[in-house]
Amino acid sequence: MQVHFQTLGCRLNEAELESWARQFRLQGDSVVTDIEHADLVVVNTCAVTEEAVRKSRRLIRRAQRSNPQAKLVVSGCYATLNPDESSSLPGVDLLVPNRDKERLPQLVAEKISVAAMPLIATEPGENSLFRRGRQRAFIKVQDGCRYRCSYCIVTQARGEERSRPITEIIDEINDLHAQGVQEAVITGVHLGGYGSDLDSDLSKLISAILEQTTIPRLRLGSLEPWDIADDFWKLFDNRRLMPHLHLPLQSGTDSVLRRMSRRCKTAEFQRLMTHARQQLPELNITTDIIVGFPGESDAEWRQTMEFLRQLQFSHMHIFSYSPRPGTKAAGLASQVDTDTKRQRSKELHQLMSEMKSASLQTALNQIVEVLVESRVTQEDGDYYVGYTPNYLRIRFPVADLVAENESSLENRIVSVKVTAVNQKSGRLTGVVQHTNLARDP
Repeated sequence: MQVHFQTLGCRLNEAELESWARQFRLQGDSVVTDIEHADLVVVNTCAVTEEAVRKSRRLIRRAQRSNPQAKLVVSGCYATLNPDESSSLPGVDLLVPNRDKERLPQLVAEKISVAAMPLIATEPGENSLFRRGRQRAFIKVQDGCRYRCSYCIVTQARGEERSRPITEIIDEINDLHAQGVQEAVITGVHLGGYGSDLDSDLSKLISAILEQTTIPRLRLGSLEPWDIADDFWKLFDNRRLMPHLHLPLQSGTDSVLRRMSRRCKTAEFQRLMTHARQQLPELNITTDIIVGFPGESDAEWRQTMEFLRQLQFSHMHIFSYSPRPGTKAAGLASQVDTDTKRQRSKELHQLMSEMKSASLQTALNQIVEVLVESRVTQEDGDYYVGYTPNYLRIRFPVADLVAENESSLENRIVSVKVTAVNQKSGRLTGVVQHTNLARDP
């Protein structure tokens, strides 16, 4: 059977697709990137906003039109929160709610008959990441969340917190590394809550991964600021743990944070960032901000902008608030009008551009280790592109490597000196250090 995957939403959805791909392969099936060649199409949906719900419906309909002969399986948060609606869409053969999604390949085998001969196209034990050119893999270590932020529907869709055993996670990372994956990104709905049901915690998990694997790079997904323990920063003594953290703030004023049911005040967040930068000067911190939350006054917005200027993030994910039925915030009074949200979003994007520029400037003349992801042709020449340890995008000329007889550096880790900043693209440019090419492990 040939299986095709599509998804919307977060890194966790991507991690789930990768897990399903590995399971289908172990069952003797193959994974294809072209939907027209698929016997089975699996769509992993999102419901974080009403727009995400609409996109999920469109994605399901498009998948059915693209290959009406294929069996169609739908999972994810939209399918879980709106089971009757999603299962009634044209062509849907099986709906798998979030509580059963870890068994999705098994449920497909049990409940769907696909007229196709299984293809044994790989060596035993080989898993194929379904997207080409992947140097990193997303590793889902837990699901569910114990908190109830007033704007969030995902906690309802994902259910109670559930953590994977450490040994299982380590086995998966070692298997992926053996296949050539150079970077693992640890993800979860509430990543900082890992181990709450296993008498463990996130620090123990990271320590075990660093001790029992040799994958060159380990990254962390989004972490709630209140989940960071005092001993957390010692983990970065191991240089394989990349110095980048995504810490969602959502608003820069305490009155809005209270309405959001967030558990961290602005002063606490600021102390955390100050301490983090003292412990790890090269640390790159990014965040999420919601614009136009119900009741957000002009004074609160000005306070948020000033607070963000003080903190100096290198990047912000900016979301314009939209009511999500089923959440507490959807029923709050004083919804902010669209024009106001649009203007505030524009201001915040301008501030983000200034912050990003300042962050990139700090990298000038540094020598950084770059995981090379691809080779691209641009207007001014051929370049390799990749990311620094603190997750800044960088390019360097292919021509510099001619004398080194390097046929390809894709999926290699190389030392690069940062020589310039492209403000328009938000990207660094550098030159490879010929005497220090890092080979694959």
